[in-house]
Amino acid sequence: MFRVFLISWVLLAPLSAAAQDKPYRLNPGDVLQISVWKEENLQREVLVLPDGTISFPLAGHLKATGKSPQEIEKILADRMRKYIPDLVITVSVKSVTGYKVYVIGQVKLPGEFPAAGFVDVMQALSRAGGLTPFASEKNIVVLRRQGGKQRAIPFNYSAVKRGESLEQNIVLRSGDVVVVPN
Repeated sequence: MFRVFLISWVLLAPLSAAAQDKPYRLNPGDVLQISVWKEENLQREVLVLPDGTISFPLAGHLKATGKSPQEIEKILADRMRKYIPDLVITVSVKSVTGYKVYVIGQVKLPGEFPAAGFVDVMQALSRAGGLTPFASEKNIVVLRRQGGKQRAIPFNYSAVKRGESLEQNIVLRSGDVVVVPN
């Protein structure tokens, strides 16, 4: 048993490191700190609204969901440069409250789980207290919305805990729902 756990952990470590190399993508509920150098009136906290947009003076409304803070910096700079020629703007994430995953069904603590970093399926199941004795380990599904459609991604807990089919242990996206049937 100890060897299987050790092998699984070693094999999963590169997946987690690879996921962390990707820039954070903004979600509704995140709070940004936006600062314009030498412009005290243009320094403020901005909430990413439920529709995924933000508003900022001289730049107007823009879609923020799915973009990195660096992409938001570039968009704001492009829109504001005509008003402030030597513009230096900084966008940082002050509060990551928009990255949430959900676990429902045959787990000990179903619910919504905000995360400060990337979370994979096994980590989400762990946060939910693990599976109940009635859980169907081979029939777990991750529900994900993409392009206005919902898709189901199968997850076989039994295989992953044996150190097999580790590619199933995907990094969850904000809004993903892990369904554990009985």
